[in-house]
Amino acid sequence: MTQSLQPEQQQPEAPGPQEAPGPQEAPAVPPPPPAAAPVPLAPPVPSVPPVPPAPKDRRVLRAVLRWTAAVVVFAAVGAGAAYGVTEQTRGDLPGLATEDDGRWEYPHLVKPPLPAGAPAAFAEENTREEHYADLRGLVLPAPKGARQDKEMAGRDGWLSTAAYLELFAKDARGDLKQSLADGGLRHIAGRGWTMPDGTHTRIYLLQFDTSAFARAHLGDLAAAAAAYQDAPDVEEYLRGAGSGSKVRYTTMRVFDEQAPYGAEHLRVARMQAGDVVGFVVVSGKKGVPRVPFDQTAVLQNQLLG
Repeated sequence: MTQSLQPEQQQPEAPGPQEAPGPQEAPAVPPPPPAAAPVPLAPPVPSVPPVPPAPKDRRVLRAVLRWTAAVVVFAAVGAGAAYGVTEQTRGDLPGLATEDDGRWEYPHLVKPPLPAGAPAAFAEENTREEHYADLRGLVLPAPKGARQDKEMAGRDGWLSTAAYLELFAKDARGDLKQSLADGGLRHIAGRGWTMPDGTHTRIYLLQFDTSAFARAHLGDLAAAAAAYQDAPDVEEYLRGAGSGSKVRYTTMRVFDEQAPYGAEHLRVARMQAGDVVGFVVVSGKKGVPRVPFDQTAVLQNQLLG
């Protein structure tokens, strides 16, 4: 049996995307409106300011910065001052001068020149340890304010043997005179002065043929127990000028008269430098200040070294 086909029921179609109208369907574009006045922008919203630190913290920060700056400045100034101190002599530092300790003011010391080709006293090739420079130029000059002693000027700066022997007691002079003759004494240079306070200084430099004869004369002084004139009781001390102050290759011994003093208080420094024996003798009726005596002995020793 042939069934008749029934037409299928048509389902409604889902709405699809609307197709854009064709050109003929697009509405006419209206003309642009006239230019309008610019619309003022709205004022910006004020930003919230940062919260300032507490006053205490700000003060601490400022204090730290101040101290940091101060440390830097003082470090720089301190470094500069240290450099300045190391580069200047003591007397050149303004405001740092030490209190006057009684030292005498000596002129600038300069050793006399050596003859052409002559070695220094302690040069390796100078086996005799002989001072070739003029011995008179090795005598310490008088300090500022001193009155020169004409008797110690001698003849052209040279002293007689008798002038030197007057330093000792009379009973020792004969043996010492013979020691000088046996040791080939060449000459004696000297100088003396008196300071305003009455302190009297005498310097004797004796030059022998060799350093061996100079040492021998020092031995004769000990053997003869030669006492100094008007100062029979002297005692050696090892402080100040007698300890560590001498120049290399020289020897120095320092003596002080013991109380009760004679007519004057006496201090003596005795030294040897190669072929030269030296004496620094300082006396005074009111006593001999220790500081200028040590100063004088050290400077004379330096000139000989």
